[in-house]
Amino acid sequence: MPKNHYDYIIVGNGLAGLQLALALNQDSFFKEKSIALIDPSPKNVNDKTWSFWEEKSGKWEKIVNKKWTKANIYTSKKQIRLNLNPYTYKSIRGIDFYNLAKAEIQQNKNFTFLIETVTDVSETKTPIVTTETNSYTANHVFDSRLTKDYDLNDKSYTNIIQHFKGWVINTENNVFDDTTLTMMDYRLKDDNQTTFMYVLPTAKNKALIEFTYFTENLVEEKTYDKYIKQYISQYLKIKNYNIIETEAGQIPMTTFPFDSYNTRSVTKIGTAGGWVKPSTGYSFKNTEHKVSLIISNLKNNKIPSSGLHKSKYKFYDKIFLKVLKDENYKGEWIFQQYYSKNNPTTMFKFLDETSTFKEDLKIMWSLFSFSFIKAFFKTL
Repeated sequence: MPKNHYDYIIVGNGLAGLQLALALNQDSFFKEKSIALIDPSPKNVNDKTWSFWEEKSGKWEKIVNKKWTKANIYTSKKQIRLNLNPYTYKSIRGIDFYNLAKAEIQQNKNFTFLIETVTDVSETKTPIVTTETNSYTANHVFDSRLTKDYDLNDKSYTNIIQHFKGWVINTENNVFDDTTLTMMDYRLKDDNQTTFMYVLPTAKNKALIEFTYFTENLVEEKTYDKYIKQYISQYLKIKNYNIIETEAGQIPMTTFPFDSYNTRSVTKIGTAGGWVKPSTGYSFKNTEHKVSLIISNLKNNKIPSSGLHKSKYKFYDKIFLKVLKDENYKGEWIFQQYYSKNNPTTMFKFLDETSTFKEDLKIMWSLFSFSFIKAFFKTL
């Protein structure tokens, strides 16, 4: 094979790309495989925070930044206190994940990191990955770039954007209960839209405070800052603090069929593969599950993308997104019902797509309303 040929090429060193690379590196089945990771960034900046829930200890324990066993949900009508047992809610800083992945992968001489920008992936018998400076071939390509066909304005699909900005602040005094996170706080709103605050206290004097929208349209950066500042003053009652980090992001919550772009030679991964849970935006554990399936498929000589998506959960997500798009103001009510009428085990199993049909019915009943009935038949 030519010098620029690899068994696998991974385009993008984000969550999906690096989790996949780690899994390939840790499985002896792939010890003779040559693997290239291509990304324009060296991934040396803390650009995001990932949070997830799991039972007991998991594979990421050594880089977990903070854990919580209790959570609060605030709506305009009530406070919902959740004991998450047997689950633990965990948070990982992006930079810690990047450093762990790079340190482990770089010990394997069969892996090559290429700091380049991919401009095209050609669907040929042997796919070709073109960058701004080179071209490479591979037996299979895992591509995290969004397809050009994805358009937020395409009315054929339901499209919502989860967009947010967060401040990590230090306070002069110990003002936070660092045993309890605020999963959603709906008391501060931007007009009649679905917006909420998310608070992760990592110490008694330190927390990530994030303002999040589930809406069709974006806002100016100063809008997030305005609401975060107001929340800190009005609800947290904090006067003196320093902003030590900021982070921001946009996550598509959509019925667009990202998974239909998978082929025998190219697998779309991460957001580009539809790995982000459309109804919530959570991706960390979902990515772990998808990667595990891909590894199994490769070892069993199956198409890598085989069985990655479950049709019933795609249908549930379509209903949820339809309600949120048509009646965006209902977001607070939906989550109030969801968190107040279900126990954590049922909720997390449903979100992890491991729930039984009986548990699905319980979730559906808690959200039963005319809005969901309409969305159900529109989705059909």
